[in-house]
Amino acid sequence: MINPALKMSSESRRQFIADCAKATLGVSVFSHANKLMGAAQPAPAGVGGKAKSVIYLYMAGGMSHIDTFDPKTGDTKGFSNPISTSADFQLSGYMTNMAKQADKISIVRSMITKTGVHQSANYMMHTGYEPRSTIVHPSLGPWAQHFQGKKGTLPFSVTVNPGDSHPGAGFFPPALSPIPIGNPDGGLQNTKPTVSEANFSKRVELMNAFDAPFRDKFKSQDVKNYNEFYDETLKLMKSEELKAFDISQESAATKELYGNSTFGKGAMLARRLVQNGVRFVEVQAGGWDMHNTIDNAMNTTGKDMDKVFAALVQDLAATGLLESTLVVLASEFGRTPGINENSGRDHYPIFCSVFAGGGIKGGYIHGSTDAAGKAIADKQVSVTDFIATIGAAMGLPVAEVVMSPTNRPFTVGDKGTVVAELFA
Repeated sequence: MINPALKMSSESRRQFIADCAKATLGVSVFSHANKLMGAAQPAPAGVGGKAKSVIYLYMAGGMSHIDTFDPKTGDTKGFSNPISTSADFQLSGYMTNMAKQADKISIVRSMITKTGVHQSANYMMHTGYEPRSTIVHPSLGPWAQHFQGKKGTLPFSVTVNPGDSHPGAGFFPPALSPIPIGNPDGGLQNTKPTVSEANFSKRVELMNAFDAPFRDKFKSQDVKNYNEFYDETLKLMKSEELKAFDISQESAATKELYGNSTFGKGAMLARRLVQNGVRFVEVQAGGWDMHNTIDNAMNTTGKDMDKVFAALVQDLAATGLLESTLVVLASEFGRTPGINENSGRDHYPIFCSVFAGGGIKGGYIHGSTDAAGKAIADKQVSVTDFIATIGAAMGLPVAEVVMSPTNRPFTVGDKGTVVAELFA
């Protein structure tokens, strides 16, 4: 005789055991079973949930903590002296604009990662998971859309200058994939038909006529997802809301505030998008793999980040969006405290992340490194904690288990602990 319990899913078997225990013994074993299986713990009551939108500024290549948000005064300080800020802490001398916005930010100086390889570290900073050959994990935008759903015509999430290795929707349906923008000046490409409106409508009708028998015969979720994605795309092409992608409509003063770099234009586009209801925008900036002449690199790439990050925080505050928009700046790992023979810094597992808005404290430092920046001295924060904290800021149920199509359990941030101290 076949045991019917063997046909159950893993969750059904756990619930069956829990129900039997409760009925026969008068106790519940489910919460203890969750702990034994390493289940994620929920965010503390009242923590997070104020961020309606997120702007994730990703510094690809490995940003030096010492030359940005965790300056030192000894042998490892590099080519710049620490400077005072509008808060009760110092920043690197390259961060002159962010020094004026320091009272609006929280800095995590105790980030640590498991890998010094760009590709895998980049993947972890987007998903919270180590890369696996058998599955692709979702990035944060698709996680949020899975839980919160999409409203309106504009996409839920957008990536600006995302590169070729962004994990996108991962194992979620393709309809949850972020919309990629390769050039902020060009906005959303290919939104205008190459034929007349009448001919375009005829082509759509013809395509639907050919597809109808297939759709009727194969009513799978994959076919449904494809059709929904196609319908949403057609709605967007005809929508007046496409103007949200057009940064040419910004004032001359705003353009000057952000500057003329691709990163600056990307951040300005991100502000336009969240202002129009897009929930998650990532803007990526490269040039941070500073093995050589780091002083030169910080005076170009580093100074641009300083200008753009400060402009974004200032702009969001001026437009009243900072309270509801979480801004996060991070990188895949840090840089060695010691300067190498090429006047640069090499890969290092310790680094910083920065948070602003969306219910986050201002003028706050979380964690610390030692006097040389070589080791974490207090309040270590992992990549999984980082991802879970962003999820909690958006009000996502970071402890809730979601099953992949291969029936494997996953959570936002892979059971990371929410850094509750960051929230006001």
